[in-house]
Amino acid sequence: MDTGLKSTPMTPYQVNRYSRHIIMPQVGSVGQRKLLDSKVLMVGAGGLGSPITIYLTLAGVGTVGIVDFDNVDITNLQRQILHYNDDIGKSKAESAVETLKAYNPDTNVVIHEEPITSDNAFEIMKDYDIIVNGADNFPTRYLVNDAAYLLNKPLVDGSILLFDGQATTYIPGQGCYRCLFPSPPPPGEVPSCAEAGVLGMLPGLVGTIQATEVVKLIIGAGESLSGKLLLIDALSMDFRTVKIRRNPDCPLCGDSPTITELIDYVDFCGGVPLTG
Repeated sequence: MDTGLKSTPMTPYQVNRYSRHIIMPQVGSVGQRKLLDSKVLMVGAGGLGSPITIYLTLAGVGTVGIVDFDNVDITNLQRQILHYNDDIGKSKAESAVETLKAYNPDTNVVIHEEPITSDNAFEIMKDYDIIVNGADNFPTRYLVNDAAYLLNKPLVDGSILLFDGQATTYIPGQGCYRCLFPSPPPPGEVPSCAEAGVLGMLPGLVGTIQATEVVKLIIGAGESLSGKLLLIDALSMDFRTVKIRRNPDCPLCGDSPTITELIDYVDFCGGVPLTG
């Protein structure tokens, strides 16, 4: 991913710290400097956000932004590895900063401790190179998709429920979430993790795949999940990909778009509220 900015030379400490990346021909010193200069926004500091932000921080991503306004609850600790027992009651954003700084004090962790809405999404997202979605509600998923597309930013998307996970990458001009899901399901039709449950280690599996997608985009290596939806069935340990295509009739990224600005996503999703 070319940000158009001149990369910052690495210090001897950084050369040593990231040596296992640097010796890889697909990364090298050029790729590692791209990671150090990159800015990634994580929407949600929960199940998916935990492994994603941890691995991006360990990889040397220079700035990791986190959007979350929820507090750590005891029920989170079954799967959310950013947070510890002593963090119960603390804001997830504050807990995330402490954990990530413990992993890599050089990473700039920026917190946005507020709901992401149509009023603030552009302002929050505008300075980041890549957006990563870990939200578990439909209004936020559609909002983040639309805002990322309108800002011309790649979106690495993932979802989890029970034993099932999905991951994909949306590159502007190559399709979006609305191409796959033009409209949200009726309220209550798809249960949340709080209602149906989720296998504790599944977020680690899907989140690590999302983090890998982000790193590949930054360093320009390999083939992304753009145009493909990875479906994971942890119960049978079956991984398969299905092709997804840009829909020319998509209201956002189609040939004659009708969505050219952010809308009321709570209303669009039938009154389903935003959650942390």
